[in-house]
Amino acid sequence: MLELPELETARRDLDREIGGLKIKQIEVMGPKRVIPGQPNKTSLTKALAGLKISSVKRVGMSLCLEVGNGQILTIDLGSGGSLRRASNKDEVDGSTQLVIGFTQKGQLRLLDSDKELTVTLVDSDATDDSFPEPARRGFDPIEEPISWIDFGRRLLMHDTKLRKLLMDSSFIVGLGPVYTDEILHSALLRHDRIASRLITQEIRRLYRAIVETVHNAVKHRGVSIGGVCDIFGQPGGYDEYLEVFGRAGERSRNGRGNVQTARAGGSTHYYCDYQV
Repeated sequence: MLELPELETARRDLDREIGGLKIKQIEVMGPKRVIPGQPNKTSLTKALAGLKISSVKRVGMSLCLEVGNGQILTIDLGSGGSLRRASNKDEVDGSTQLVIGFTQKGQLRLLDSDKELTVTLVDSDATDDSFPEPARRGFDPIEEPISWIDFGRRLLMHDTKLRKLLMDSSFIVGLGPVYTDEILHSALLRHDRIASRLITQEIRRLYRAIVETVHNAVKHRGVSIGGVCDIFGQPGGYDEYLEVFGRAGERSRNGRGNVQTARAGGSTHYYCDYQV
């Protein structure tokens, strides 16, 4: 599953790779539910052929390809989708659900063996209806940074365990188990601490851990856990910087203690006993 650093890496790569390219055709290889709102599998080609992608942006965990007619092609990869740049002659992976072909420089392929990803064409002036308002979407450490004071004010409103809250997209965008566990370890906080009971020093540590962890992960192009790759099929480089996630029984990389595990929220949580 892509978390925020991996999706932001993809967005930046796509903006460089396909920004300015002209769409030739869009081939839907998966079921029609991949393109909600479209009457048939050829309608996207009819609507977008010959139009140029001006930029690639991100709203929450959706990618937005801005095309030249006041419309936006939004991509929601779901829990297991991925993106791949390819030449026209490259063998097509069996999990490919949709292919965007360009008049030059190959294709962008959308892969998802679970067939959960969706591609939706919306008018740019109707995006407010397509995405949650920022207040309901949660804050974005990359696109919508806030001060630690504002962060603390929001945090103290929740009588919720920290790990559960950090993985809630209405509080913060795009954190799953990997980065949540890394953030809690960096902040020296237990997963079951109640958010509203944190003191000022702990709030500042947590805020700093979120910002630094996310930005460092983007710098190293995310992780490759679960076979996650970038749009070129290459693994991210942040795995070697993970302190606790996936390292049960090993020494944390900072050498302060052994990594332990616990079940939390239906998944395995990685931590060290000096988190309090």
